[in-house]
Amino acid sequence: MSVIEPFVDAFGTAQQWLFEQVVQPAMYTLGMANLLEDAFEATGWLLAGLLQILVMVTLLRALERWRPVEPVTDRAAVRVDMLYTFIHRLGLFRVALFFTLQPVWDASIGWLRLHGLPTFQLDNLWPGVTDVAWVSFVLYLLLFDLVGYALHRAQHQFDWWWQLHALHHSQRQMTLWSDNRNHLLDDVIHDSVFVLVGLAVGIPPGQFVAVVLIMQLVESLSHANVRLNFGRIGDRLLVSPRFHRVHHAIGIGHESHGAGTLGGHNFAVLFPVWDLLFRTAAYDRPIEPTGIRDQLPEEGGRDYGRGFWSQQWRGLQRLAGRH
Repeated sequence: MSVIEPFVDAFGTAQQWLFEQVVQPAMYTLGMANLLEDAFEATGWLLAGLLQILVMVTLLRALERWRPVEPVTDRAAVRVDMLYTFIHRLGLFRVALFFTLQPVWDASIGWLRLHGLPTFQLDNLWPGVTDVAWVSFVLYLLLFDLVGYALHRAQHQFDWWWQLHALHHSQRQMTLWSDNRNHLLDDVIHDSVFVLVGLAVGIPPGQFVAVVLIMQLVESLSHANVRLNFGRIGDRLLVSPRFHRVHHAIGIGHESHGAGTLGGHNFAVLFPVWDLLFRTAAYDRPIEPTGIRDQLPEEGGRDYGRGFWSQQWRGLQRLAGRH
């Protein structure tokens, strides 16, 4: 038995119980019995989200109280970040995608398969080695982390995409809730790529949920308001709050080669090896205020919105070049 199998079994048991006791009766009551198979998968995402929030409000919140980087003075902004977190981690955003884009994703992959796209299984890369559950899981984790790094670089490279992603960087009060503070269109693009890559490489649904869960938990930690690093070696193995706060620092995280030039440092989601390999890592930087240069009064004081809907609307205005 591999190390991860007991956790997978426990998760599966909890998912089955939640589905049978809560979700399935609700589906019958709503006359949606034809969607039971999809509802079972959605139950897995819901359970994963509940587990994440449990870890966040216990362990990560304790870390923030233990050694905060700065006092939390803008609690209204943090509450908006919490709304983003609940929308994403409890599956509401994923359910919306299921009813809108999931059929498009499935049809696209089906069309490509029909026209000769080979079925690639990452598990078959090294027969006998990748047959071991934890080995294949680590390979999937590395693959999706590399995809996450590439997407993050693109969000900072292309001006149109930055106009959406800038919402994430506009938070001046970073906390454990800040990871999901994104424009919904930005998330649609990001999640679409992840799902299409998952379909292309044939990752099992359970492992896909586990990969996303781990990545999101580490991202919550890396955004936390805690003065924490993993040491000279550890910070080169796993993204720490100290490493990622540099990415959000004004004039460091989102700029390269001078003010106003898109770019930045420390894009990695889980493993800083990608930043080291592609020379975007920045270590030994002092702790700086977070945000975007154009938010500063002396730079024009750009308004990125205070509430959820105003932030979404202003993102669309920036994308259209009208804000």
